[in-house]
Amino acid sequence: MIVCSCNVLSDGQVRACLNPGPGCPRTPAQVYACLGCSPKCGRCARTIRGILDRALSEAHAACSTTCGTACTLKALTEEAA
Repeated sequence: MIVCSCNVLSDGQVRACLNPGPGCPRTPAQVYACLGCSPKCGRCARTIRGILDRALSEAHAACSTTCGTACTLKALTEEAA
């Protein structure tokens, strides 16, 4: 599905740039930079934020219960909220 008409970005392209680790985009602006473009009208920022939030939630759900406070995904998810 196209989430950004101005840059013709699909939800799959957004998800593809969300790799686990410290270099993973955490904001819509970082997603645009990862995909080599910039926001134009900004209408898609909310949709991209939703994709980011779901991806972070899913990644954190996959963490083992022993990760506790050392889990960087948990900290990043809390920062994004």
